[in-house]
Amino acid sequence: MNPTALLLAAFILSIAGLFAFIWSLRKGLFDADVSGARTIFNKGEIGQPEEPSADAAQRQALSLAAAEHLAENHGQQTSAVEMAAREQADRSSSMPAFLLIVCAVVWLVVASFAGLISSLKLHWPEFLGDVSWLSFGRLRTIHLNGVAYGWAPMGLLGLTIWMLPRLLQTPLLGGRLVMVGGLVWNAALVAGIGALAIGLNAGMEWLEIPWQIGVLFAFGGMMIGMPLALMLSRRKVKHLYVSVWYIGAALFWFPILYLVAKVPGVHFGVEQATMNWWFGHNVLGLFYTPMSIAAIYYFLPKVIGRPVRSYNLSLLGFWTLAFFYGQVGAHHLIGGPIPEWLITLSIVQSVMMVIPVLAFSANQHLTLKGHFSALRHSPVLRFIVFGAMMYTVASLQGSAEALRSLNSITHFTHFTVAHAHLGMYGFVTMVIFGGVYFALPRILNTAWPRPALISWHFWLVVAGFAVYMITLSIGGVLQGLALLDPARGFMESVAVTMPWLQGRSIGGAMMTLGHLVFALHVFLMIVKSGAFALTESSSAPARRTAELEV
Repeated sequence: MNPTALLLAAFILSIAGLFAFIWSLRKGLFDADVSGARTIFNKGEIGQPEEPSADAAQRQALSLAAAEHLAENHGQQTSAVEMAAREQADRSSSMPAFLLIVCAVVWLVVASFAGLISSLKLHWPEFLGDVSWLSFGRLRTIHLNGVAYGWAPMGLLGLTIWMLPRLLQTPLLGGRLVMVGGLVWNAALVAGIGALAIGLNAGMEWLEIPWQIGVLFAFGGMMIGMPLALMLSRRKVKHLYVSVWYIGAALFWFPILYLVAKVPGVHFGVEQATMNWWFGHNVLGLFYTPMSIAAIYYFLPKVIGRPVRSYNLSLLGFWTLAFFYGQVGAHHLIGGPIPEWLITLSIVQSVMMVIPVLAFSANQHLTLKGHFSALRHSPVLRFIVFGAMMYTVASLQGSAEALRSLNSITHFTHFTVAHAHLGMYGFVTMVIFGGVYFALPRILNTAWPRPALISWHFWLVVAGFAVYMITLSIGGVLQGLALLDPARGFMESVAVTMPWLQGRSIGGAMMTLGHLVFALHVFLMIVKSGAFALTESSSAPARRTAELEV
């Protein structure tokens, strides 16, 4: 397979997506009518925020802020039947969603410590230097895969499985498939991390786990995605809310991306490098990003009690993401022995990504307009909005980095590492945090036991992330300028980064502490819920009453 064949395959997928778009329009599934934005609300719910992580005072403040939208209900009231149906939908997804979220939290802790130790080793190389599996090369790879195939997908898939019954207004179908798929996925990751620890490495970024193990991610992902296919035919909503389209696309794209990237005996040499970055970028843009945006489009309107301001912009964002993202990865190979036209195409595609990003950003701002005060009262909203803002920053920065002039300075430096964390942490991880704070009280049927820990978690990770990004970005630029200066030796480009790498470790330590606070809070909540009881309990009627009062 050569780069041209790879490009042709992606083009065929884009054409297939275009036909899917046309078909959806003919069937009325993708109606651009503004009423589509109301699909996630039952009758009488507009103007009534839903914020499970807020205390009584915060909920009252949110309700007062959203009261102006009550008139949009036209006198309709939420019926007990509708609330009972939502309760049933939540119960149907509790067990599989809980399993995936718990796995996500475990991998977050593992990946955090692996990342922190790796960071320390860059400026303190003798630290744990006599343990082979704790060497930088192995531990940094464990960190990347723990995040890329542990924390991020498990967290996003857990939220997705929980949202689907609400989005389609029908109980979850195929819950056992989700649990089996989750166990297959995590078994593969445990085996993959073990292989990396003993030195078995495929040698490609994001694809380090041997294919004999990694192929199980694709099959596990297929099983986790089956409920969507099963539920679409039995849904009780005519219109498919935009989040469903983002979710469906992500669940379809990931197995294809991974299987194409990991198929043995096909990719060699330069083409392998092209495929590597095709996968590395697409797994972020066509898997993590769509599911994260789907979560934002659900949780943000629900928290403020107001439908998304421009439904047309949400649809524009989805289809331009699908059409433009497929070939952005090749800009990582500028200067390499691949066709110049392929690199130029990648640069153009990267710049075109400004369209879906600005569509999403404008929509977020318009939806929040007049409700920015809600950020003071909603823990969920703080995480969600911060993540959405970082998506805008990361995407626009990525488009700029694709340009040859800037790429020549920043590529192969710590600046690229900072950019990757801007997307995977600032955007994806913060959205997951917000989603878990919203969904877990519904899953476990209980309130968060220590609300103050949510604030501690937020400020620790935000402050740590700010230190991380600023220090690593500055260090990366200085490193790039030193590498381009023929009068300066290579070791000078290394020495100039040392103070900034130390700053990164400080930021990473703060983020890890925040993750421990988050994991402790999740554990306390599980204990409070009563021995992992995920079935209907005596507190459910009280919770339903509280939802109606919010």
